[in-house]
Amino acid sequence: MTTLLGRLGTPRPRPRPLAPPSAAPRRDRPRSRPRSRSRLRAWAELLRVSATLTVPGDTLTGAATLGLRPNRGTALALGASLCLYEAGMALNDWADRAEDTAERPHRPIPSGRITPTAALTAATALTAAGLTLASRAGRPALTLATALAATVWAYDLHLKHTRAGPAAMATARTLDLLLGATATATATATTAHRTAPAPTTPTTTATPLPAPARHPALTAATTALPAALTLGTHTYATTALSRHETHGGSTSAPLTALATTLTLATHTTLRPHPTGPPQPAHRLLRTALATTYTRTTATPSLHAALNPSPPLTQRAVGAGIRAMIPLQATLAARNHTTTGTLTALTLMGLAPLARALSRKVSPT
Repeated sequence: MTTLLGRLGTPRPRPRPLAPPSAAPRRDRPRSRPRSRSRLRAWAELLRVSATLTVPGDTLTGAATLGLRPNRGTALALGASLCLYEAGMALNDWADRAEDTAERPHRPIPSGRITPTAALTAATALTAAGLTLASRAGRPALTLATALAATVWAYDLHLKHTRAGPAAMATARTLDLLLGATATATATATTAHRTAPAPTTPTTTATPLPAPARHPALTAATTALPAALTLGTHTYATTALSRHETHGGSTSAPLTALATTLTLATHTTLRPHPTGPPQPAHRLLRTALATTYTRTTATPSLHAALNPSPPLTQRAVGAGIRAMIPLQATLAARNHTTTGTLTALTLMGLAPLARALSRKVSPT
């Protein structure tokens, strides 16, 4: 009885309150950080961020061919180029989603990591952003950016699987360099017009401006056209080679890319610039840059020609994409100016980063 009373009189321990859902053990919480990283990697693969580093060279080389320093127009053109380039990457995977399901199921859309709607929305938004930035750089820049956007969309939606595919990609790169040149020249002319001193004596008739001042964009495009065509020729050969990266089997495509590389390297090194013969230091720099350009793409192209398997062909295509950076640097250094030299050295600083990113995210 005493024992029973003692038990009845002893207070029972209070039950421990249940932990609220928010205080669940850490191991039971959803791991949002790995999911975020996986999503970021999926978008990096879709947009091919390792190849994006070849885009600034188009704009900066366009400005360097004119001997002009980068300015507000250069920055706007660079932003427009990046947006339109990434729009093309997103649209490319959206258009190839059925083909990638059978041949490259690891791509972001076939694997389900990114939905087709998200990719198409991104392509549309990036295109609109690129055109908006170009419009801030002036009407000539907007005209070139519109032509560039139309070329990109036409290539991804139709021309890619036709014989006109390589020519379309070459046109896009050509327009991109001209975009940087015209935007830079327009901004320079606008600044010069605003800062020009007002006439001290009244005049009855206005003195007409010289042709370069009245049409800076047209003059800039004409001056930068040889460099733009050189870059477009390299793009044509690389795109023609990329058409065989899935199945391989082509020997002529890598041999053509190799011959194009050697021809362009010789052209950019030996042909004198209209400004006159270069100084020994400038000649040495151009030779070193052209040699780097040749070494970047020549060996992979030769390997793909000897053994045209898909892996070696893909490696040659990736090398051709990365080789655009030393080619752009060579073209920027051709005008023998301090601006061209600094632009060339700046672009070559992107080459190691592009190589490191290509090992993590394929540029093809």
